[in-house]
Amino acid sequence: MKTAVHTTTGTKDGEVELPLVFSTPFRRELIHKAFTNLTSHKFQPQGRHPSAGQDVVADSNDPPTGQGVSRVARSTGGGGGRQGQGAEVASTRGGRQAHPPIVGKVIYKKLNKKENKLALCSAIAATASKELVGQRGHKIEGIESFPIIVSDEIESISKTNEMTKILDALKLTQDVERLESRKPRSGQSRLRGRSKKVGKSVLFVTKDDSNIKKAIGALPGVEAKSVKDLSVLDLAPGSDPIRLTVYSKSAIEEIGKIKSTHLEVMVKTQ
Repeated sequence: MKTAVHTTTGTKDGEVELPLVFSTPFRRELIHKAFTNLTSHKFQPQGRHPSAGQDVVADSNDPPTGQGVSRVARSTGGGGGRQGQGAEVASTRGGRQAHPPIVGKVIYKKLNKKENKLALCSAIAATASKELVGQRGHKIEGIESFPIIVSDEIESISKTNEMTKILDALKLTQDVERLESRKPRSGQSRLRGRSKKVGKSVLFVTKDDSNIKKAIGALPGVEAKSVKDLSVLDLAPGSDPIRLTVYSKSAIEEIGKIKSTHLEVMVKTQ
């Protein structure tokens, strides 16, 4: 299958043959599983202090029965404060947690290598579907060919004003402006400094992303990744397929070098 290659000014510059990876079937459930497992690798173990909620002088009656009161531990003291109030145990004010989180909890979810590779290839192939990209909420009016492929000139861009012109030429500015309509959040998130939540817009996939990252730093929601660092986390944020993606011509060649068992099977069946 061939698709058009565009210049940085938006004009067509020939066609390119898409690698076999773009023929991978779309597997929504597998992309979701890969996203969930890969996200768990960023989690930080947390636990509670062993004596949290128990650093208080409180004892039960001895013997515990025959006193005409419940057996719960009560604060001791000579009067005032919390003398006689239940303390230390889970059901009391300021007491310990019944089942607190522990650092020994297994939060790192494993994923088979073949499943991860298949999920990545499926996510890459989904970027060629205009319908899937539109369903995620991206603004794609006027964009004809998918996946969007640009000449290698884009990898040398390092200034934001130049990148802004390229986004205009490729009709991608409408999707970047989509994020401006987001309203600030209120409540606890605002009190903790998270009132603004930046969404996801265009993802540039290149062979070398050292220059282009400088050009998109000030553009909200726009990101860049090299093919070797590409992940399901980038292509399907929130496990929701699939992100509006722009490939450089060299990136397409690098994607063609991806090796996977399902691709070998596809070659044999052709």
